[in-house]
Amino acid sequence: MKFLLGVQNHVERVQLQKVWMYEEYGPKEVLKLEDFPIPCPQHDQLLVQVKAAALNPIDFKFRQRPIVPLDFPVVPGCDMAGIMVGKGDSASRFEIVDEVYGNIQNFTKDKIKQLGTLAEFIVVEEELVARKPKNVSFEEAASLPVALQTAIEGFKTVGYKKGQSVFIVDGAGGVGSLVIQLAKQLYGASFVTATTSTTKVEFVKSLGADNVVDYTQTRYEDIKEKYDLVYDTIGDSKNSYVVGRWPRKKHQ
Repeated sequence: MKFLLGVQNHVERVQLQKVWMYEEYGPKEVLKLEDFPIPCPQHDQLLVQVKAAALNPIDFKFRQRPIVPLDFPVVPGCDMAGIMVGKGDSASRFEIVDEVYGNIQNFTKDKIKQLGTLAEFIVVEEELVARKPKNVSFEEAASLPVALQTAIEGFKTVGYKKGQSVFIVDGAGGVGSLVIQLAKQLYGASFVTATTSTTKVEFVKSLGADNVVDYTQTRYEDIKEKYDLVYDTIGDSKNSYVVGRWPRKKHQ
C-alpha cells in the first residue's frame, strides 16, 4: 500500500477519526459524533481524506427503516469529494494527492458500506470515483454524484430521443436542476418546461428552462401544451401525467 508522506504515520499513530454514525434505526436523533477506526485501503481501493460530503434522501431512508441489510454502527453518506492520500497495491488509475469525487456506495450490491462519507477518511474502489475538475470546488463536486446519476438514469430508462420536449416536475431540486441542464445541453431537448415555487422562478430560468411554471399559481390541468417526456422528480405522477402526450391508461 502507498500513502501520502506523513499520512501512514498519522493513521498508524492515531488510528481513530471522528464520524457521524448511528447504531439503530430511527429519527435524526439517533445520529451521534463518535470515534471510528481509520480504514486501510485494500487491493483496488483508495484512501480519501474527505473535504466535503453530501447527503441524499436515500441516506435518511436507510437510517429510518431496514431497506437493505446494515451492519451497525453505520456512518451515513454516499457522496464525497476529497484528496487521495493512500491506495491499495492494485489501484492504478490515480496518483497520491489527486483530487477525486464520487458516490462510494455500489447500489448494485445487496449491502451498503458500513463507513459512509460523513467521516474524515473513507476507502472506496477506484472504479467508483473520478478526478475532480479543477474549476469545481470540493463542495460543488460532492453535491453531484447521486443526483447526477439519478438524472441521467431517467433519460436512459425511457429511451429519450433528441428533439423531444420535456416537462420537469420541480426544476429547482437537486435532481430537477440537473435534468434541466442535461436536457438542454446534452440530450438536445426541443423545449423544456419546469415547475417551481414563486421564489425560485428566476433560478430555474437561469438553468436553461425555456418555460417555467409557478405551481403555486398554475394547475397541471391549466397547462395546454403536451410533452414527450414528463420527468417527475418528486413522485407526483398521478397528477402531472396530464401534460404528457399519452392517454392516462397507457401511462398507468
